[in-house]
Parts: sequence; structure tokens; C-alpha cells
Amino acid sequence: MNLIRYIFFLGFAAFASEFFFGCGADSASAAQTQANLPSPDSVVSIRIAAVGDLMCHAPQFTNAKVGSDTFDFRPCFEEVKSKLSSADFTIGNLETVLAGSSVGYKGYPNFNTPDDYLDALKAVGFDFLSTANNHSLDQGEKGVLRTLEKLDAYGIGHTGTHSSDQDRDSVRVVHVKGMRLAILNYTYGMNGYKCPEGKPWMVNAIDTVQIKEDVKQAKSLEPDLVISCFHWGNEYEHEPNAYQKAVAKVAILAGVDVILGSHPHVIQPIEKFKTHGGRLDSGLVVWSMGNFISNQVNRYTDAGVVVYLSLEKNNLNGKVALKSVSYTPTWVYRAYNPAKKIHVVVPATYALEDSFPLEYVPSTYHPKVLEALHDTEKYLCKYMRIPRD
Repeated sequence: MNLIRYIFFLGFAAFASEFFFGCGADSASAAQTQANLPSPDSVVSIRIAAVGDLMCHAPQFTNAKVGSDTFDFRPCFEEVKSKLSSADFTIGNLETVLAGSSVGYKGYPNFNTPDDYLDALKAVGFDFLSTANNHSLDQGEKGVLRTLEKLDAYGIGHTGTHSSDQDRDSVRVVHVKGMRLAILNYTYGMNGYKCPEGKPWMVNAIDTVQIKEDVKQAKSLEPDLVISCFHWGNEYEHEPNAYQKAVAKVAILAGVDVILGSHPHVIQPIEKFKTHGGRLDSGLVVWSMGNFISNQVNRYTDAGVVVYLSLEKNNLNGKVALKSVSYTPTWVYRAYNPAKKIHVVVPATYALEDSFPLEYVPSTYHPKVLEALHDTEKYLCKYMRIPRD
């Protein structure tokens, strides 16, 4: 980031908090009398599920290998499949690339993941993936383009990385049960890599001027909701930094309704904000959704979340209401038992049951699952009361 832009960010980050409602803000609009309530056939309701970083370290694809070049990642999500597929629209951050077996599969720091990873994501209900993050260029231009080809082949929507400048300028608008969602995606950087010469459109970097232009274009398509996914923030920190707040303010003033954050690898809070010129009654920012699946082992990095947004559109006046926000806390089992050599995303609420439902998770790890549940509640719900789903 150049010095002028950095000073610009800091200059207004100090008062960005004026946009956020804080703890306990009511998501419903003013009470209506029974006579003024819309008829049932004039209302459209949808439920969105969002998760954070979908990573694939080397131990993950090693454990998932079932043939010479065949992998089965489906068991990784078997315990949360219903949590994902039950939503009308499910989105996550694909923090890896699929450059093909000829390149060699790799974990950190330059990821390259087997194509079968997408087979699992598709099977458990992912509809859309953001692809602009600090690992987008891990395998160069080939990695970007082949990843897009595979996403298209699996029928999974995507934005953030692009195959051409025309592709980059095409705002993604998805149709979900009568509601239209415009989706944008940006990253703070690419680990020092740069887009190929003459192809700056390949990866969307955070640029405040570009964000405003993109949101304007998105809103010209008259969506019911504008969602922006940002890859940002300081790793392993539970609070948004000044840069995040500054970028969020630009996006909010431009007209973004919902902000979904990733990158810190730990949970950060959810806050509501006053929308500007949108159809939504109040906006929402999830500063960081943490890791959904990875091989990271330290406390907080093995905890993730599924965030649910329940939205209702009144077709009579076009208004959209955020009816409720809820979440499912998760924890990643990492092949602690030789009989179950796979990484598995586990609902952390399992720790509340009288008998832990998964026999392959050693009892010595049950307290870690409970710890993940409490950690997620502590940081995600710091500024709002949010029920578990």
C-alpha cells in the first residue's frame, strides 16, 4: 500500500465506528400493524450460509488420498453437510488453487490442491466461492486459470480472480428463490506475487476507487443485496484493524449491504451497520469467519463458524429485511485416531451432548471442542447477541 493511501485509511478509520450499531441492535424494521403486513405470496425468504477459509495443507490431501491420483475429501464435511446444504445459498473462501497434478500437489506456502477437493465442496452444498486471497497466485497464471476452469466444470459460482478483463468487469449476480445477490471479492495482497504483466485484472486487489466503481456497477443491475467478500486483517488477531475498518467504510458508503471477511485464521466479531442507499434495512459485517478447514493446530485456528443470514424481501415495495443472524461453531478433528485418518469439520455443539457422538475423537480432545465453542461465542458475539443455530 502506498504511503498516501495508508494515511488516507488511517485518517478516517478513527471514526469508522460511527457506522456500527453495536450490541443487541434489532434487525427487524419498525413494527407493522396486522393490516399493513404483506400477504404471504408477496414475501420471499432465503437463508444464506457463509464460512471462512477453505484450506488444504499437505496432511489434508495426504490423508484424503485413496488412489494414485484420487482423493476423497467428502468425509471431511460429513458432520456439517446438513448445516451447509440446508441453506438456500452457501458461500466460502477457496484459499488454494487447482493447477493440476503435473505441477505436484503442495501445501503451505504455495498451495496446489487436487481437483477432488471441489467434488467434496459441491457435494456438501457450496454454491459460490470467493477466490481472491493471498494464495491466488501460488501457482501463477496457470493456477488461476485452471482453478476457474474447474469451478465452472463443477458448476460452482465464483468471483475475485478472472480469466480476462471482460470477465473481471462482469459483476456476478446470482438468483436465489426470487432474490438477486450481487457478489464482489477483493484481497489485501498476494504474498508478494504480482499479476502477470498486462493482466492486472487477474486478481482483485483492494483498491478503494475500484471498490466504489464496482459497487456502482453492481447497483446498476438492481440487485436485492450487494455482498462483498474481503480477504484482509492481521493474522491471529481477534479484532479488526484500522485498515479493515477503513475499507469497510468505503464499501458501506458505496452501498454494500453485507461484508464477509476472511484471512486472520481466527474468529473476529459480527457488527451491524446503517446501509446507504440499499434495499436492506440494516447491513452486517462479519470481520473474520476464521478457518473452516485447515491443518492449523493452535487454539483459535482450529475453530471456525457457519454464519447464517435469514433475509426476507417484500415484493410489494422491494424492501429487504435481515430477519435473523445465527451461527454454528465448528472445530477441526485432525486424524488424532489412527482408525480415522482424515480431517473432519465437527459442530462444536457436540461437546454439549451427554455422550460425544463421534467415537473416533479421543475423549482427551472433547475439552478442546468445548473450548472452540466458547472461544467462537466470545469473539463472534462480542458486539451482538447471536443465537447458535
